[in-house]
Amino acid sequence: MSMVPVEKNEELELTVGSVTLEGTGVGRVDGFAVFVPGALPGERVRIHIIKVTTSYAVGKLLEIVEPSPHRMEPLCPVYARCGGCVFGHVTYEEELRIKEGQVAEALTRLGGLQDIPLRPIIGMNEPERYRNKGAFPYGMTEHGPSFGFYAPRSHRLVPVEDCRIEKTSVCRAVQAVKGWADRCHIQPYDERTGKGTLRHAVARVTTSGELMAVVITRGELPHKKELSEALSFADSVFWNRNDKDTNVIFGDSFTLLSGKATLRETLCGICFEVSPRSFLQVNPVQTQKLYGSALDLLDPKPGETVADVYCGIGTISLLLAQRVGKVIGIEVVPEAVENAKENAARNGIQNATFLCAPAEVALPKLVSEGQIIDCLTVDPPRKGCEPQVIDAILASGAQRMVYVSCNPATLARDVKLLVAGGFTVQNVQPVDMFPRCGHVETVVLMSRNDT
Repeated sequence: MSMVPVEKNEELELTVGSVTLEGTGVGRVDGFAVFVPGALPGERVRIHIIKVTTSYAVGKLLEIVEPSPHRMEPLCPVYARCGGCVFGHVTYEEELRIKEGQVAEALTRLGGLQDIPLRPIIGMNEPERYRNKGAFPYGMTEHGPSFGFYAPRSHRLVPVEDCRIEKTSVCRAVQAVKGWADRCHIQPYDERTGKGTLRHAVARVTTSGELMAVVITRGELPHKKELSEALSFADSVFWNRNDKDTNVIFGDSFTLLSGKATLRETLCGICFEVSPRSFLQVNPVQTQKLYGSALDLLDPKPGETVADVYCGIGTISLLLAQRVGKVIGIEVVPEAVENAKENAARNGIQNATFLCAPAEVALPKLVSEGQIIDCLTVDPPRKGCEPQVIDAILASGAQRMVYVSCNPATLARDVKLLVAGGFTVQNVQPVDMFPRCGHVETVVLMSRNDT
């Protein structure tokens, strides 16, 4: 085995050649990878080696000797500690270039593709204040009790009063809860001891401006009247009780304190009723671009039967149903399936059915039963499609499919398997759903080689 060319606690200079989707720069010493959080491609940096393994090292950034022309001063005062906006130190144009490049690299290096039909990434005109929902943990900090976000790879709370990617009204609601907690001396829940009361505040705003706030406590909610007064500007206020020793935000019990039980949201022309547990994308502007791209690429035809695998609350299913003969949605989360059925009924859509089952069970069963499937959409979680799903796609009669992915690596893995099974990649469309954050969505259109 070759010798590792760096040592722990060593200080050295290197040039950064690339950056990961987590915003970590990658340099090399004699071909050996050194990861440097916060460094950008092309920068010459001085670092302190804090971790060494047989295959890579990690360096702490000490000094930027030669800065990138794309580096910018972060707009958020807690950027360096929060860790949420990993691209807060780079211009948005360069962030888009990085994300587009990550998709291309994954499909080339991991997927084995050449001459990728890659479309320019779809970014946002205004890459701030786009999140319509925020979940803020409450805890003790060096400055006292506060709402905030956890620092990377820790449960150390970083106080945050105003997040630049959250809607202003979301932050306003959370700070109103903070004011109530201060005035009424509500103690933060401590996950280490299991003591304390206030756990989280969650707020969501619709495109029409309606606001829902949820306060989560361990045990009874004290000073309910004062809380309702503090959130008098909200259209809906809920209390959720969660007594479990868990990092899951919501417990089972919801109580409406004031206002409406649900809010109404319109997304891609489909009307949704929003409750505290509702599954909805947090960036409505880019969601419409993402789903619009998926439907445009798939080009569904009247009379076709489409399987929408990992359908969630049925957003794509309901959009497809307006263009095709029949849609079969598959989703494993019972609450999401119920939402999908309710959304179909609310919008008068009768040609969409929804199966509550794991995709790796439901899709192979449909195929084995001889269900005609003209085309498919798949939108799996970050781990990608299960092998049984890939096998069922290949065994189905579907002549074309759209794969919506939130993880370029698992996308590339699955695309490679589908190509080996007889599909061809026709189009690749990256979409930036989460500006400043380390994620990129990709829509891939594939068709059978014999079509």
